[in-house]
Amino acid sequence: MSEVSRSILDENVLGDDFDFSTLPRSSQLRENFLRLCQNKAAVAGLLFLIALTLVAVLADVLFDYQKMCVDLHISQRLQWPSAEHWFGTDEFGRDLLARVVHGSRVSLSIGVIAVAFGLMVGGMLGAVAGFFGGAVDNVIMRFCDVFLAVPMMLMAIVIVAALGASITNLVIALAISSVPIFARIVRSAVLSVRDMEYVEAARAVGVKTGRVLWRYILPNCMGPIIVQTTLRIAATISNTAALSFLGLGVKAPQPEWGALLSSGREFIRDSSYLACIPGICIMLTILALNLLGDGLRDALDPRLK
Repeated sequence: MSEVSRSILDENVLGDDFDFSTLPRSSQLRENFLRLCQNKAAVAGLLFLIALTLVAVLADVLFDYQKMCVDLHISQRLQWPSAEHWFGTDEFGRDLLARVVHGSRVSLSIGVIAVAFGLMVGGMLGAVAGFFGGAVDNVIMRFCDVFLAVPMMLMAIVIVAALGASITNLVIALAISSVPIFARIVRSAVLSVRDMEYVEAARAVGVKTGRVLWRYILPNCMGPIIVQTTLRIAATISNTAALSFLGLGVKAPQPEWGALLSSGREFIRDSSYLACIPGICIMLTILALNLLGDGLRDALDPRLK
């Protein structure tokens, strides 16, 4: 009997709360983190995202929402960036920096919540399909194929148009479009590990099916799931901006990067900063997420170790 099999047998005897894998898992996490730190582009993306998250969390502390993002100041309209207004002012005299900062909270929140919901539902479907296989796998995957046959943006537009334009409906639309993608990723990862020796050993000693799936299979599938999550957040932020740009997302006066870009396009000739600054924020955020995703993929890929 192998060392892994003996570990699972010992765990079964000693109880469910006994975990032999704590030290090796911590060592592996440390090794993966050190490998990630060697990728300068990924570290730069991670630092940018940390800074952006802090700014989004502290948005109310940095800028008064009602005074600087909602109230009108017509006498200060369309002022170019200056010492008083670092990003300038919009067509209603509102500080663009304050609206960009508060907009980051909206964009990041929608991206994270929609992807988290898609990961939860799609991950569960993919894990069940990959673990049980057979008819269950066929039914779930054909269901996902139907959704994948429709372009994600088109599906989101249809859902938002049917339910109405609001943040809640936007999150629902983007989350539903992410479910089949995560289902396929998780199913593929589960298929690659479900027949491993330690899984068979867990079944042999009578570990319940749900525990085998949750304790022994899914933790070993986290690499591709984490990478896909970062990339999906980037895609979701981009789609959120696109839908808001089309008038199907966040409604005025609430700031969101896509909505700011849409309102600024009318003044792009004489006040180009109104469109350029939100566009640069979208670009930098998506670039940082993609760099982090690429770095995580390299750090978590066992073939590169």
